[in-house]
Amino acid sequence: MNLQDKTDEEIIKIANPLWDNLVKSSNNKDYSGFTKDFSAEMLYGANEVEIGKQWANNDLLVNLSNDKICLGCLRRNEYVTVLYKQKSTKLSGDFLGRLVIGSEEGIIKIFGATIF
Repeated sequence: MNLQDKTDEEIIKIANPLWDNLVKSSNNKDYSGFTKDFSAEMLYGANEVEIGKQWANNDLLVNLSNDKICLGCLRRNEYVTVLYKQKSTKLSGDFLGRLVIGSEEGIIKIFGATIF
């Protein structure tokens, strides 16, 4: 699937369930759910112990709100970055979520995900 040929609206429809799953799985500290849509390269670097440490030491990562606002899409090479305005259920203020998606063997996978 070539994401570059899709409109922003089509990409957002693909990205939103992936982001929603990351939020839910992060809040629940569910490693297998959190990594289920990762690309092989992303999964290789997603050590369960290290992710567990991040969950234990960062209140934001385990208190994400289900509410989000998609700010838009950025296209670069074969990847698309979808940016989200994200809230926390515990911390005040707005946070920026970044989801990088691409195709791996014809399936849309996550190639990067951060929130800050």
